[in-house]
Formats: sequence, structure tokens, C-alpha cells
Amino acid sequence: MPQRAASEPITIRTAKVSEIDALANAMDRSRNYIVNQAIEQYLEANTWQMERIKSGIAAAREGKVLPADEVFAGIAAKHGWTD
Repeated sequence: MPQRAASEPITIRTAKVSEIDALANAMDRSRNYIVNQAIEQYLEANTWQMERIKSGIAAAREGKVLPADEVFAGIAAKHGWTD
């Protein structure tokens, strides 16, 4: 089982304390749990996005690109948006 990294206290300022507390109460969790889950999800999503962006830039530099009209036509066909 992977070991969790040691936690370190930080201080933040937010106008969302009441929303955090409401969610924590509804979930029977602590404010700390809610904030940590939000940070974890944010970091996962943004790490994924940055990896995809870097991959896309690398592909473009290698010439692995399609004209925009082909991309849009493919999206439209996939969703049945063609006439």
C-alpha cells in the first residue's frame, strides 16, 4: 500500500468557508478533508491537462496535425450534426 506524504499546514484565505462547511456537514467530514479532496482533484485534473497540452505541442512540432475543417467535420459526424 503506498504511503501518504506527510502533511504540512498552510494558511489560505477564501470566501468559500460557508460552502466548505456546509459540504463538510452534509458529508459528515471535516473542513480539512473537504479542502484536501478539492486540492487533490484540482491537481490531478491540471496535471492531466498539462500532460495533454505538452503531448499536443510535441505532436504539432512533429507535423502530426489535421486541418481544422477535418477535425470539426469529424466531431460533427460523430455527434450526428451533419446535414
